[in-house]
This record gives sequence, structure tokens and C-alpha cells, in this order.
Amino acid sequence: MSTQKSAKITFSDGTPAMDLPIHQGTMGPDVIDIRKIYGATGKFTFDPGFLSTASCESKITYIDGDKGELLYRGYPIEQLAVHCDYLETCYLLLNGELPTQDQRTDFEQRVMRHTMVHEQMNRFFTGFRRDAHPMAVLVGCVGALSAFYHDSLDIQNPEHRFISAIRLLAKMPTLVAMAYKYHVGQPFMYPQNNLSYSANFMRMVFGTPCEEYQVNDVLVRALDRIMILHADHEQNASTSTVRLAGSSGANPFACIAAGIATLWGPAHGGANEACLFMLDDIQRQGGIEKIGNFISKVKDKDSGVKLMGFGHRVYKNYDPRAKLMRETCYEVLDELGLHDDPLFKLAMKLEQIALEDDYFVQRKLYPNVDYYSGIVQRALGFPTEMFTCVFALARTVGWIAQWGEMIAEPDQKIGRPRQLFTGSTPREVKPIAQR
Repeated sequence: MSTQKSAKITFSDGTPAMDLPIHQGTMGPDVIDIRKIYGATGKFTFDPGFLSTASCESKITYIDGDKGELLYRGYPIEQLAVHCDYLETCYLLLNGELPTQDQRTDFEQRVMRHTMVHEQMNRFFTGFRRDAHPMAVLVGCVGALSAFYHDSLDIQNPEHRFISAIRLLAKMPTLVAMAYKYHVGQPFMYPQNNLSYSANFMRMVFGTPCEEYQVNDVLVRALDRIMILHADHEQNASTSTVRLAGSSGANPFACIAAGIATLWGPAHGGANEACLFMLDDIQRQGGIEKIGNFISKVKDKDSGVKLMGFGHRVYKNYDPRAKLMRETCYEVLDELGLHDDPLFKLAMKLEQIALEDDYFVQRKLYPNVDYYSGIVQRALGFPTEMFTCVFALARTVGWIAQWGEMIAEPDQKIGRPRQLFTGSTPREVKPIAQR
């Protein structure tokens, strides 16, 4: 971060003008440093939703929404998704560089040695109702990890931070798989560490003790790509939550649990779940024959009907992850012979209409990664309520990287947003008989 320019801010209420430094990053918009405004003027800035506020300095992920560009540590997502697997991407996000062959082998061995969870964790699941949403289960279980692994909770100790990062990365697939198994009433499957990270997860989810699980490389690669594309996404709601929780000194397991809770929202990690609900609803109303009626309702602002899985808060062009996920989507449908499945035919028809309709094209409402990842996960066999859990699994490494970067900052302070207060002015409490 360099400071070579400044901005002068003037006021019409008699407050003296002041100069504010302008910081320049390596890419992206410059930022005006407003930290001294309150001390100098007694005024706060106002930015609901943080639409124009840079909340931190980071070296991890860069997004250019106008260009449709996503970089992890400078590497385009298109290249990482094609040439790397998920654990290589994890190494990159955590360490800043892609691993050599020796570093990759060592990192994989470290992660796979920690895939089991404490046996007493099994008892946690029996405390949840069978019909509990898997995300509710996951929030509780991830937060509880700090009760089992309190030997690495000194966040000021780099070695402790590293051990906690490895543990979280290794145990999340096991916990997500356990949440699924508990949900469907099947026995838990222990990790099998001779498999790859993604293959091991799929075996724990879809395997049973009754028979040997057959690894399908096409499906494993599809899951691996889903996780690479969702590994990090700059300062989104869940990542900002992890950073805010971490700024208080909370342990990393609690911070990641807070991120999972935030991710659960339908406007964030629940978006792909919402896409499938939308498709199911169209299917119930008549399927492909009724898409025209649905599109008409979407265009009617008074109908309240939304087209889920299209457009993005940050990307004003095509979501770069969507093209890659679309390719994977078609590969999976080909592998499983699902192109004639009514729901998937409906999804592909809706995609075609939205890409050709001027209403959506002019508004740049292109399919985003959530649209295709939901379809792929359904094809892989995940029930809709598990979609956000898979997202949480993928995003864990991004949360850890962002958390670690924040903790290592020498001038890191606890997050404390301020407000524009519009409530009552001071008043006296009256005796109850006079109210």
C-alpha cells in the first residue's frame, strides 16, 4: 500500500477543511483513508452495506467485477480450476505461492493425518433432531471443536495458528459428511486417507459399510472444481464476519462457526439452494411449458418473483466462475446420463432463455456460479439442504487465510462500526401510573 496522493474534503457547516491520504493498491480502486475524520471533525462516514468502504488491506483475493475477473494470489481462477486441485489451491491461499511437488506432498500428508475428529464428537449429533438442517448441525459442531483442540488456541502463536488451520481444513469434510449421514439416518463413515481430499469426502458422504465405494474420477473432479471456485471471494459477508469475530481475539474454531452461520443466509451461501427451490417450483407448476409464465412474472416488479442464480452483487459482467462451472455441469450430466432428467432439462432451458432474452442481457443478468453448482450438486446426489454445507467446506480455507492475515497485522484492532442514530433524544422515565 502506497500513499502518493491526497483528497481535500470541505464542509458547508463551518467545519475546517482537511486533507485525507489516498492509498494505492497493486490493482483496483484507490482508497481514501478516513480514519482521522471523526477525531478531526466529530463526524462519522455513512455507508450501509459497506458499498464504498474498504474494511481491510489484503493480499489474498482480487475481484474486478466490471471485467469479470477473479484472482487468488494473482492467479486467474480459470487457470487454477484447470491446472490445480483443491489442496494445491488451499496451499496457495494459506501461503501465498503454489507448492512445489515436495511442498504439495508434505501439505497433503499433514492435512490427511488430521481428518478424524474426536470420537466424542459422535455424541454431539445425537443431541440434534433427525430433521435438523445440516447447517445448524455444522455451526454447532465446528464451534465445539475448540473444546477438543484447546492445545492450539493461542492466536498470537504462529505455530498454533498453523495447527488450527490444518485441523479445520482436515476435519471439515468429516464433519460435513457426518452431518449428511445423521440427516439421512446412515452410519458415519471414517476417513480413508489413501484417497484424495475430494474423493475421501465423497466416500464419507455416499459410501456405506455394506459395500466398497467406487470412486468416479469425473464426479470427484467436479466436486474438486466446485471447491476451488468457492475457496475464497474477497470481503464478502461471511469472510467479513470471520474477520470481525477474529478481531475480538476469539479462537479460530469460533470464528469459522460464525462464518458458517453467516453463509447460511439465502442471499449468500444459500443462493444455490434457492436456485433449486426455484426450479422445483417451476417444475411443479408445469415444467418447461410454464417457463414463459415464470419469466413474465420475473419481469413484473410487482409480482415479487425473482430469478435466482442470475446476476451478482460484485460481478457486473459474466461471473468468471460460471463458465467453468457450466463446463463441469455438462460433464457431470453426460457422465451420469441425466440430460433427459426433467429438472435438468428445465434448468438448461431456463439458462438458454435468460441468455437470449434482451431483458436479462441488457441488465447483465447472466447465470452465476450458484446456478450451475446447485445443478451439479443435485446430480452428484446431494440433497438441497446440503448445498450450503458443501459451500462452507470449500470456503473454510478462504476464511482461515483471511483470519490468519488479519491476526498477523501488527496494528490490528477490534472491529467497531459506528452508526447514525435516529432514535429518541434523552427523556425521563415516568412512574408506571403516569405512562
